[in-house]
Amino acid sequence: MGTTKTDLFTDAQNQIATIAKALGHPARVAILEYLLKVNECICGDIVNELPLAQPTVSQHLKELKNAGLIKGNVEGTAICYCIDEAAIERLQAYFAGIASKLSEKKKDCC
Repeated sequence: MGTTKTDLFTDAQNQIATIAKALGHPARVAILEYLLKVNECICGDIVNELPLAQPTVSQHLKELKNAGLIKGNVEGTAICYCIDEAAIERLQAYFAGIASKLSEKKKDCC
């Protein structure tokens, strides 16, 4: 099996790529939107919001957590999830940097 060669890229590039990969599924985008709407929730609430089975939702939550987009706290037998604002701030800074560079670039390029 080949290597991904992620060690050839900066930590910042790898972080953005991990976040972007996690956002690459509409169920994960829906989970983030739901968490924004309710501010906090328990896994069971998310399952009721999505047309997916509980194990599938749990897998999507795991991917979002591994990417650093959400945080989870154990509360009894459930896990309460919320958005990790630091990850959103990293994304915002990344895209703001792109937007800034694009505004400086010639408009008639390509």
